[in-house]
Amino acid sequence: MSPTAVPASLSLYREIPRAEWARMAAGMDQPLTETEVVQLRGLGDRLDIAEVRDVHLPLSRTLSIWASGVRRIGAEVSTFLQEEDPTTPFVIGVAGSVAVGKSTVARLLRELISRWPDTPRVELVTTDGFLYPNAELERRGIMSRKGFPESYDRRALVDFVTRVKSGADEVRAPFYSHMKYDIMPDAQVVVRRPDVLIIEGLNVLQPPPTPNDVAVSDLFDFSIYVDADAAHIEEWFVNRFLALREGAFSNPSSYFNVFQHLSDEEAISTARGIWNDINLPNLVENVAPTKHRATLVLNKGADHNVESVLLRKL
Repeated sequence: MSPTAVPASLSLYREIPRAEWARMAAGMDQPLTETEVVQLRGLGDRLDIAEVRDVHLPLSRTLSIWASGVRRIGAEVSTFLQEEDPTTPFVIGVAGSVAVGKSTVARLLRELISRWPDTPRVELVTTDGFLYPNAELERRGIMSRKGFPESYDRRALVDFVTRVKSGADEVRAPFYSHMKYDIMPDAQVVVRRPDVLIIEGLNVLQPPPTPNDVAVSDLFDFSIYVDADAAHIEEWFVNRFLALREGAFSNPSSYFNVFQHLSDEEAISTARGIWNDINLPNLVENVAPTKHRATLVLNKGADHNVESVLLRKL
């Protein structure tokens, strides 16, 4: 063994099987109804009340405890320094592939964390709002790489989270329309000093581009990576594409209305083409390599259910 090799028996993470993780929810009240779970569920996701109870409820409590601990440490340090307590929002990053279910996880956590008494005010912002407008992507010749790191205004995202984390009374973010597939210049997302801010996006765990830069992940207090086998994610992506063809794509105002009249065979072929040309390369090159930077990893099986949890050791 080389001097720098790490024995296989050692790990930065605790690996917690689903059944063991679910036991932590014993005695906790289920705050969401079946109807609320359905409303929070992403298209193609198979989330049900059991998944919320077994996985996301104990996760939300873990995060609420973590946020309270950080707040307590901050107050104690301020007391020691004999200065006013500058308590600022607890920031959580949620990362993972397209179609893996990270948006559902983020929405669920927003609802669940807000039910705990220590963290009643929770805001959610997606990094889609920090994509460059389509006109700018076209100008740069990277429209086909939308979703790759270079398609985001990284500096604007870092500035936004820095201002929130610094305790600004009000911070505004651009608004992205999935219907229009573009930034809406006349709309914004407003964040006003929440207890917890959740930032969800493909590349939120990316390291800084140079050693002198700040990565948005440097500003997180806790980070989550939603993981699954790439072959499973591909099937989820195809199924979601088919569902969108029957739903959102049928809207004449949708950017993707051109896909509405595809046959099943054509739609499946188109979806797999998008996956193999764009989403899979982005996953392999940029998203998956950031998994080890997460505080916690949710490992999903083929049925979309979480099978185990990896929690970084303190």
